[in-house]
Amino acid sequence: MGGTLFGQAADGAPPVFVQIMPLVLLGLVFYVLLVRPEQKRRREHEQLLGALKRNDQVVMASGIHGRVASLAEKTVTVEIAPRVQVVVDRSAIQSVERGAEKTPAIEPREKEREKS
Repeated sequence: MGGTLFGQAADGAPPVFVQIMPLVLLGLVFYVLLVRPEQKRRREHEQLLGALKRNDQVVMASGIHGRVASLAEKTVTVEIAPRVQVVVDRSAIQSVERGAEKTPAIEPREKEREKS
C-alpha cells in the first residue's frame, strides 16, 4: 500500500502531533478548570481590598470580625473590640460588610461550605 492511515509512519507509530495531543488537551482542561477561576477570585479580592475604607466591617481569614480603624499601603488597623486594635496585612481581609450588605471575597468557597 502506498498510502498510510492518519499519516502513520511505516513502522506503525503515530505521528508526533497525535502523541502530543492528549497532553495539550490535558493542559487546556487544567487551565480552564483550575487556573482561570483562581485568577478571577484573585482579581475580585484585589478589587475588594482596593475599595476598603475606614469604618468598614470586615471579617479576616482567621474568622475575627472587626471594624477598619485606619488604612496603610500594605496593612490595615482593625478594631476587634473597644480600644483593642490589631494591625494585619490587607491580604488577611476575607470579606467586607457594609451595613446590611455583605461582600464576600471568595463567594464560591462560602457556597461550598453551606452545601456540606
